[in-house]
Amino acid sequence: MNGIPDRYLNPLTDFGFKKLFGTEPNKALLIDLLNSLLPPHHQIQDLTYSPTEHLGTTEINRKA
Repeated sequence: MNGIPDRYLNPLTDFGFKKLFGTEPNKALLIDLLNSLLPPHHQIQDLTYSPTEHLGTTEINRKA
């Protein structure tokens, strides 16, 4: 090959999910994903990204 190793992103990790769906350029991907999971009467037309992630104030609140 070209000497560059193949790199993959795991969408099942927090990091991978945010890279794939957590940015404005990929908004259509996230809307498509959510709409594939939702019933027809709850389809999403648009969404807004918050500028920052809201972490809990204590360690207990930060756990998933």
